[in-house]
Amino acid sequence: MKLKAKFGGALFGAMLATTAFNGAFAADDTIKIGILHSLSGTMAISETTLKDAMLMLIDEQNKKGGVLGKKLEAVVVDPASDWPLFAEKARELIEKDKVAAVFGCWTSVSRKSVLPVFKELDNILFYPVQYEGEESERNVFYTGAAPNQQAIPAVDYLMKEEGVQRWVLEGTDYVYPRTTNKILEAYLKAKGVPAEDIMINYTPFGFSDWQTEVSAIKKFGAEGKKTAVVSTVNGDANVPFYKELGNQGVKAEDIPVVAFSVGEEELAGIDTKPLVGHLAAWNYFESVDSDVNAEFIDQWHAYTKNDKRVTNDPMEAHYIGFNMWVKAVEKAGTTDPDAVIDAMVGVSVPNLSGGYSAMMPNHHITKPVLIGEIQDDGQFDIVYQTPGLVPGDAWSDYLPDSKDLISDWRKPMECGNFNTATGKCGGKGS
Repeated sequence: MKLKAKFGGALFGAMLATTAFNGAFAADDTIKIGILHSLSGTMAISETTLKDAMLMLIDEQNKKGGVLGKKLEAVVVDPASDWPLFAEKARELIEKDKVAAVFGCWTSVSRKSVLPVFKELDNILFYPVQYEGEESERNVFYTGAAPNQQAIPAVDYLMKEEGVQRWVLEGTDYVYPRTTNKILEAYLKAKGVPAEDIMINYTPFGFSDWQTEVSAIKKFGAEGKKTAVVSTVNGDANVPFYKELGNQGVKAEDIPVVAFSVGEEELAGIDTKPLVGHLAAWNYFESVDSDVNAEFIDQWHAYTKNDKRVTNDPMEAHYIGFNMWVKAVEKAGTTDPDAVIDAMVGVSVPNLSGGYSAMMPNHHITKPVLIGEIQDDGQFDIVYQTPGLVPGDAWSDYLPDSKDLISDWRKPMECGNFNTATGKCGGKGS
């Protein structure tokens, strides 16, 4: 087993001792929790439901007596799909509202925007969405999937089960798709796929005129080899993308599409009948058959007073991350971010698949990987699941600059990018 895997699999109990902390946390009658999700703009289609999920989780925790004998208070802001505004709103939450932690962001560009704020002000961000990896920060806990927990298993599935030989890497033009596709291109070439059998294309946020792009996909797929689309298209651009696939008769049996950013919430707004059989890779689907998931869905419907509101993967990530935060705060005996950060490593809580997810030293978690087929009711039929939990890998094995890096935020290492070849930390964070 290589050194990276040893560190990735290690779980370690954290310090119980508290440290000096901002008196605002102790003096307040409530513990404030920041919610930093777009409620307007191109990402509102995906992020609004995460705000609602957090409000439900906070409400449920308050029914149990809160945390450390105090009620939790949600502070909701709207960064409006404006990436610089995320940083401004994060600073406002920490400095003005004195929140103990923040749950938020969706796109990697929004996460990158707020990172300097969380580092400068020493607060905690729980990030609930699949992302490109190549990052490990002390002040961030990554509860969504790293590429080895979504993108790589999805490609493996298409190779083995669908016999795919040609690949269209279709993404929105920003950090997550570009880095993920860089990893996937390297992975595919390592698997023997020639460069001419890989097509990469990017479109802007909110893109709506998909006719030319879908025509190019059809042409690329008509050259004699089984072709698939790996989609990192994000936000409301997915609606016209899938509509145009249907309009041009791109069927799953001919050119399957596997999406990394399309879940139940995104499908709720479109006619899914032409999309039946296309795929998505996540770590959770609403259709997961477990008692804990059934209970979560019932709570969601009761809270929203709407039996048609769906659940999805980033909601589960917030469910895991929030419960981990509660457990770490109780373990540390304080909401002080430094103490909570130390206490988080090794914390294990139930996921919605019926197992437990644990926080690793690299601030990523263990998760199952699921592949689902779109059904005509907007749900997913789970066609594949990893036999066990997959530890999130912050640094890709397939990029030359990353393959020797590990992350371990426990003392005494406390390094996000330790180079196992040179024995040196390249800097505290990413």
